[in-house]
Amino acid sequence: MGQLKYILKGEPKMFQEALEWIVGKGNDLLWSYVLIYVLLGIGVWFTIRTRFVQVRLFGEMFRLITEKKEDKDGISPFQAFAISAASRVGTGNVTGVALAIGIGGPGAVFWMWMVALVGMATAFIESTLAQVYKVRDGDTFRGGPAYYMEKALGNRPMGIVFAILLTLSFGFIFNAVQANTIKESFSSVFALPDWAVGLLLIGLTAVVIFGGVKRIASVTQFLVPIMAVIYLLVVLVVLVIHLREVPAMFSLIVSEAFGLREAAGGAVGAAIMQGVRRGLFSNEAGMGSVPNAAATASVSHPAKQGLVQSLGVFFDTIIICSATAFMIILAGVYDSAEQEGIVLTQASLDVLVGSWAPYFIAVAIFFFAFSSILGNYYYGESNIEFIHPNKAWLTIYRIGVLAMVMFGSLTQVQLVWNMADLFMGTMAIINLIAILLLGKVAYQVLEDFMLQRRRGENPDFHASSIPGLKGAECWEDREQG
Repeated sequence: MGQLKYILKGEPKMFQEALEWIVGKGNDLLWSYVLIYVLLGIGVWFTIRTRFVQVRLFGEMFRLITEKKEDKDGISPFQAFAISAASRVGTGNVTGVALAIGIGGPGAVFWMWMVALVGMATAFIESTLAQVYKVRDGDTFRGGPAYYMEKALGNRPMGIVFAILLTLSFGFIFNAVQANTIKESFSSVFALPDWAVGLLLIGLTAVVIFGGVKRIASVTQFLVPIMAVIYLLVVLVVLVIHLREVPAMFSLIVSEAFGLREAAGGAVGAAIMQGVRRGLFSNEAGMGSVPNAAATASVSHPAKQGLVQSLGVFFDTIIICSATAFMIILAGVYDSAEQEGIVLTQASLDVLVGSWAPYFIAVAIFFFAFSSILGNYYYGESNIEFIHPNKAWLTIYRIGVLAMVMFGSLTQVQLVWNMADLFMGTMAIINLIAILLLGKVAYQVLEDFMLQRRRGENPDFHASSIPGLKGAECWEDREQG
């Protein structure tokens, strides 16, 4: 009791150290002993049960992403993909990859790939379920794990716990992290004061988020393709210039992933842990965040958005994350122990292309992170409406998001980043339990989709397509084609 009074009277540092210890131990337990095995195991299970849906329907994914929306309500499949990609493609693709390589070495990249490949099946399952159990919200749709926990499992308390965790982690903590990354990048390159960066972000964010989901969709479908194409073009130029070194780079990634090279003790374990952790942070497969975007799309069959969001995992990790990893490994400065995160990425590109690199990375980070703020915000909005439909709560949430954006712009948030890992891991566990229990529904939806495709039809879904299906209200009043 005396120690507690001592902390409250004037030693907030002791409280922070205690919190850091708790968060650190929680992350070690969750990521070292639980999630690594659970995520990979469930991804493999869904891959087998869907008969490698991510491989056999890979071409179909590209066709579906450009399909027009089913009716005037909701948003198009590509817009839903853009919202999810906006959240996925963020600091995890630049800063997170740099952290993974800095700690786990090049071998971490291989395990990021593995998480993505099996995660594509997991993403299909959770996004298909989000479509099945989505609800109408005026002229749009909303849904996600909280909704299928309530409607399919009949467990609203479980949905509320998930919704709270997602809102805290994505709406608040992750957005502080995104803002912090923009601030760090802009401060080092353009010498802008932190408060100026914060005010700029608040202004831009407010203009978009107060316009609703359709404005968010419009902005992200513009930003995501532009930022991705420019970033990939620069990396492609780097690869062409260093073409002779590319085979050795791939050899290094694979050899360090399995410890085939001599390395310090524990290097392989560090590579696996960092690869899995940052892979999940980036592509979000199984976490339960992306289904919130998947539910907003207007499609004729739930499996269509499941396939589109499965492609999103490939796009995020196999394409964007790999691009960053290739630059860092080719530059060869990742083991200097002098730089980490965004600074390591900037330093790597500086070695490869010259002094203009930091300016390019700063601009890229701005677009990546700002689009993530918008995507993350929407995930929280959808779950705030699940918890309570009162619009006053939504207004309070929006103000809270803007406050966290400013907080992230003004402070160092290493503890916040670690808390994001802890919340993300807890969210993933809850969601993975739900989709394991509901997997049979997704398998039946996929089989219905494939049956119609084999008949040469454009798949069209109705709740009666699956005997005994309940809670799929958006699919009950449709005319079956």
